[in-house]
Amino acid sequence: MNRKQKKMLARILISAALLIALNFAPVTGWARFACYMVPYLVIGYDILIKAGKGIAHRQVTDENFLMAVATVGAIALALYEGSGDYTEAIAVMLFYQIGEWFQSYAVGKSRRNISELMDIRPDYANIEKDGKLERVDPDEVEAGSIIVVQPGEKVPIDGVIVEGESALNTAALTGESLPRDVRAGDEIVSGCINMSGVLRIRTTKEFGESTVSKILDLVENASSRKSRSEAFISRFARVYTPAVCISALALAVAPPLVRILGLGLPGGWETWIYRALTFLVASCPCALVISIPLSFFAGIGGASNAGVLVKGSNYLETLSQARIVVFDKTGTLTKGVFEVNGIHHSPYDENSLIEYAALAESASSHPISKSLRAAYGREIDRSRVSGIKEISGEGVSAVVDGHSVAAGNGKLMDRLGVNYIECHSVGTIIHMAIDGEYAGHIVISDVEKPTAREAVAELKKCGVRETVMLTGDVERVAESVARDLGIDRAYSGLMPGDKVEKVEELMRSRDPKAKLAFVGDGINDAPVLSRADIGIAMGAMGSDAAIEAADVVLMDDDPMKISKAIKISRKCLRIVYENIVFAIGVKLACLVLVAFGAANMWLAIFADVGVMILAVLNAIRALFVKKL
Repeated sequence: MNRKQKKMLARILISAALLIALNFAPVTGWARFACYMVPYLVIGYDILIKAGKGIAHRQVTDENFLMAVATVGAIALALYEGSGDYTEAIAVMLFYQIGEWFQSYAVGKSRRNISELMDIRPDYANIEKDGKLERVDPDEVEAGSIIVVQPGEKVPIDGVIVEGESALNTAALTGESLPRDVRAGDEIVSGCINMSGVLRIRTTKEFGESTVSKILDLVENASSRKSRSEAFISRFARVYTPAVCISALALAVAPPLVRILGLGLPGGWETWIYRALTFLVASCPCALVISIPLSFFAGIGGASNAGVLVKGSNYLETLSQARIVVFDKTGTLTKGVFEVNGIHHSPYDENSLIEYAALAESASSHPISKSLRAAYGREIDRSRVSGIKEISGEGVSAVVDGHSVAAGNGKLMDRLGVNYIECHSVGTIIHMAIDGEYAGHIVISDVEKPTAREAVAELKKCGVRETVMLTGDVERVAESVARDLGIDRAYSGLMPGDKVEKVEELMRSRDPKAKLAFVGDGINDAPVLSRADIGIAMGAMGSDAAIEAADVVLMDDDPMKISKAIKISRKCLRIVYENIVFAIGVKLACLVLVAFGAANMWLAIFADVGVMILAVLNAIRALFVKKL
């Protein structure tokens, strides 16, 4: 608990203790009144001050005004009747403050949940000067600078490791506890915690453009984007509070006037004024005004803790209605990294063929060449290679260890007069010829993410009606990936503008209540992320433009988090609707009972404070999302 919560708890305990003690104290008259005013002011002075300020500024439609009028009126009524029973007035204020304390605790818990994520904010960056480390503000570090991150320190700025290797704790970013091993040459994002070795990092961005800074900005601004449910509650409260004040006034005045006219309504002024004050206590809309925003706040906090950043409660509400999910392929469902995943029809063993191919391709910067060298896994000895010739659109030829080696497509084999075997696997096919003889072919393709198939299945389990894939790849590759992952439809050969048109076409043909979510990661996905009902970006490896355009950001690029994000949003909305129905239902029932004299002040206290506490406790459930 923070200091404010501790102070409020102390006031609650002191006021409750005094109230209990005074029930046994043998005091009467004005002395009794003075004694009872002590616990009343201890527990309610801040409410009275806020109500006074509201009256001064002509803002008399909030719960502070209702509480002040109801409790002061109850005290005045007790003085008028000479009953000396001030317990109800103090109890109303006491239980109201107990409800406020629960609300404050719940908000604090939500904030702490987000604060654990916000703990990624770095306090400093280490710059090496004259052989010594100097701590500077991360904002002062320019892109291209070398920073040093020691074990136990946070990585302050995005960059590339130039020296050292270590394990990184990425839990604050991704929600996952498994460490990530890194070494020289690896890209590294800010917000991770260095667990073991010393790392020297060349920064690629300034702090304001780094991952950690953008995450902080996203979460801190999330509460400014209101959902339709929150907007409804705000409008409801502005109409509801004046309405109940007028109704209470009518309840206090109309029946006694009717009785004066001889129409036989029971009870005098005291009875109806007491009912009107009770009506005011019962009518306070605290449960709705507090619990609905709190539910969304808790939902956003729980999602953040699970590695899903939602930019506002309006996006959380839209996400809950997602029924069509459209995927980009490369970097979203696949790793976006070409790997060797097959060697066919070769008289050589696999390692030997890969070695010949890697050496022949050693001078090329093409992604396919890089994937062959990565598969070889050892340092290239260029002294073993000579006579390298790159034939545009066909492949390369070279002399490796005295053997003529050719690596390329079917056109290169035709040029060399080598009979080759067609491959029916999906991917890029590298045919190999050694000393003029066919040596088999190597299959290189983009690798599906390990969880992609399960992610698509989970989406269907949680009510997504249709999954679609959009890609710039050729039709054969697109159809193969879609079939393998269980995606309903695939559209291939699309440029960025084509993807926007395809999404607009899907949105026109869908049920208006079924929202469309698009998941992407590249800079070319930014336009379609903005156009979809809800845009979801892969945050760890996604481009800055995609993250900026998206409404939801997945911090670890795991497509399984898409279904989790939808489940979190639906749980949050379910809690919101439960609270709305429960709060309004109980309020209306109690107001009717009070108006007809079937409920006293104690029931009114339950209607106000009890409902608020139950609604707040229900809202806290939105924080707990680990098992979704």
